[in-house]
Amino acid sequence: GAMVLVSLLLWYIVTGPADLDPTVKIRTLDLTIDFGIFYPVWIYLVVAFMSNAVNLTDGLDGLAAGVTAIVMTAYLGITFIGTGASDLSLLAACAVGACVGFLWYNAHPATVFMGDTGSLGLGGLVAGIAIMTKTEELLLVIGGVFVIEALSVIIQVASFKTTRKRVFLMAPLHHHFEMKAWSETKVILRFWIVAIAFSAIGFTLYYQSIRAR
Repeated sequence: GAMVLVSLLLWYIVTGPADLDPTVKIRTLDLTIDFGIFYPVWIYLVVAFMSNAVNLTDGLDGLAAGVTAIVMTAYLGITFIGTGASDLSLLAACAVGACVGFLWYNAHPATVFMGDTGSLGLGGLVAGIAIMTKTEELLLVIGGVFVIEALSVIIQVASFKTTRKRVFLMAPLHHHFEMKAWSETKVILRFWIVAIAFSAIGFTLYYQSIRAR
């Protein structure tokens, strides 16, 4: 129910009552998809997926907060140079600052935890900014760590239900590497590095798309 309300609110913010733009741009393919009256459904799917993806990532100290800070840094750049939306830039900057400040206490060994409320909220925020900047397809790249974490769970469950075999030692993916005797700090730092790479690639793709206009 809450997801539906959030999705409808985002739909109203994005479109406004008289400026409906129910399209999604896929810049790498120079393609635009028009969802028409089903656009609120699209918003719901994006918000639900990303909220749960961040929630699944929040399994190690500092992992979700650190990756979110990196992702929101990329969106700070996108909102600043691309959309000219100072309010979204401010929101992204606040999110980065909040995550970095939270990391002071959430880094391993953590003394403070965000819980489901924090992780679901951060996921909704990431999805919301992606929707409002019309960069949903780039979110798959910029938020690549979140996407991979969610997909690892989907693959694990699907494989076990169909073949009774597990693809990973444990899901989400960060637990797989823990089971391979990686230390918690090593897993977190490696995932942060991958998140930086994904965010840099996504930002570069966006920058190239606006220069080509």
